[in-house]
Amino acid sequence: MVPVDVPGRFWPFADAFVAGATVVIDRPKGSGHPRFPQITYPLDYGYLEGTQAIDGGGVDIWRGSLSGGRVTGVIASMDLMKRDGELKLLIACTAEEMEVILAFHNQADFVAGALIERPAGV
Repeated sequence: MVPVDVPGRFWPFADAFVAGATVVIDRPKGSGHPRFPQITYPLDYGYLEGTQAIDGGGVDIWRGSLSGGRVTGVIASMDLMKRDGELKLLIACTAEEMEVILAFHNQADFVAGALIERPAGV
């Protein structure tokens, strides 16, 4: 049986997941995408060292300007070129930063992203 408060249960798990890993920023804000240099990263982008995503690399993260390591949202991303889908954790992002990240994941015809924001008070 699935617990009744699944969304409320997810966010503390996400925070613990991030707290147990080292954040590696391999694409700093303002840097170009390695394969598509015309695409610029609007915020720091990287991964959690010692974790594994569906693509075999570390779990991807975006880091915003708020203090701390709280997960403020998640991007569910689908890529038709790579034929994959994955979650990207948004760490310490403001509402405005999350909208910028969402736009980043929807700027090409072959990728799409959906934003799941952490509810207030959770």
